[in-house]
Amino acid sequence: MPPRSKITSLPPDVKAWLDSALVEGDFSGYDLLAEALRAKGYDISKSAIHRYGQTFEDKLAALKMASQQARAVVEAAPDNEGAVNEALMRLVQEKIFQLLMVSEEGKIDLPKVAKAVAELGRATVVQKKFRREEQERIEREARAQLLAEQEEKLEEMRGADGMSEQMEARIRRILLGKA
Repeated sequence: MPPRSKITSLPPDVKAWLDSALVEGDFSGYDLLAEALRAKGYDISKSAIHRYGQTFEDKLAALKMASQQARAVVEAAPDNEGAVNEALMRLVQEKIFQLLMVSEEGKIDLPKVAKAVAELGRATVVQKKFRREEQERIEREARAQLLAEQEEKLEEMRGADGMSEQMEARIRRILLGKA
């Protein structure tokens, strides 16, 4: 197994600086980055920075592509029912499960995985609640529209046929639930 990269063991603020410098420098200028790290007290070769930079650039490109594809999918097929999110959550759940199955003891940060699973569960609950509330809203609007149409027809019947008040009251009770 190859030795662990010195870059992954950098303090978080130094690593964040390096990541920003790589992006801002368009993944070039490794000699200058190695010198800047030496000035900060870290002896990391330009080759190590280059290897890390290539991997980081590949991951960033994949993330950008995934974001662009997701945007294109949403634009091409709007998802009012949340099916894409639900499918994505199921995919993430499956990947986390696979990760747990193949990982060796101690090689996975179990608290982070547990947190991800909990957040995924919360997201699923929120999405289902939103979908249920949206469905209830649609049903309420449809019911209100139907009642308004029935009220309108009742008004037409009263005027055209000279319906009695008793008949009108009975129809209102039956159709509209009103006295």
